[in-house]
Amino acid sequence: MTHKVIIIGSGPAGLTAALYTARANLNPLVLAGLEWGGQLMLTTEVENYPGFIDGINGPDLMENFKKQAERFGAEIIYSNVTSVDFSQKPFKIISGENSYEAQTVIIATGASARWLGLENEQKFIGKGVSSCATCDGFFFKDKEIALVGGGDSAMEEALFLTKFASKVTVIHRRDKLRASKIMQDRAFENDKIEFVWNSQIEDVLGDSSVAGIKIKNLETNESIVKNVSGLFVAIGHVPNTDFLKGRIELNDQGYIECNGTKTSVDGVFVAGDVHDFRYRQAVTAAGHGCEAAIDVETVSYTHLTLPTSDLV
Repeated sequence: MTHKVIIIGSGPAGLTAALYTARANLNPLVLAGLEWGGQLMLTTEVENYPGFIDGINGPDLMENFKKQAERFGAEIIYSNVTSVDFSQKPFKIISGENSYEAQTVIIATGASARWLGLENEQKFIGKGVSSCATCDGFFFKDKEIALVGGGDSAMEEALFLTKFASKVTVIHRRDKLRASKIMQDRAFENDKIEFVWNSQIEDVLGDSSVAGIKIKNLETNESIVKNVSGLFVAIGHVPNTDFLKGRIELNDQGYIECNGTKTSVDGVFVAGDVHDFRYRQAVTAAGHGCEAAIDVETVSYTHLTLPTSDLV
């Protein structure tokens, strides 16, 4: 059985693509992964997704996405994709012990934040620990917070957070930043930002939410406790593309190379953070999912290589 379209991933991009392809009568199959819903499943309050005046919990928002796609006939299977074969059509996708075939594929596997690897860090995600200043900065108005990182993205996040926080302490394990000079200058000139050099975070402290962090100086081995209400981790993201290596064109960081939604393989499309390393927002990912679905619809109704009766 060959599917008209298979969508790999179930965050805002994947489920929006499922909604649009389902409404186009393409009967999409969504391989959602064992942990479905993307990064929003780790977010307690979402206040910047249009249409929700009072905000909405991340898991609730993703449940709405899923139900809307299913309402129009999207089939969702909760299984991880382990390998693909894009060498010829129909494309083959291996998920668990099952093999699926499709005329078109949308890859929407997203990107995962790099974390520090601390036990309490994971405990407090959504309760003071975040990897997205744009998403969560507003919740820390007039509060002292900390940020880990030393690159351009980290400085961009630190500067953004000064719009809300009373103070942003940047903790870096070296004695100088990796960020470009212009970003360094902007950070150094901001009175709300201070730096703690040659240091790393040993622990995140608090009961029900973040109340402080334990910082270790790597030169003296001395540790101090700093009271903060939030911790932002800005040490990069990892695109979820390991299963695609050698199968599709990726850039040096592992993100999918594309022209619009089209990848290096004809008939394989991309949507969301798995190619978008700049914006990384739910609303932009959903927009990408819409774009990919419309492109798939165009291809499906003009370039099908199998009789319609053979497709589901």
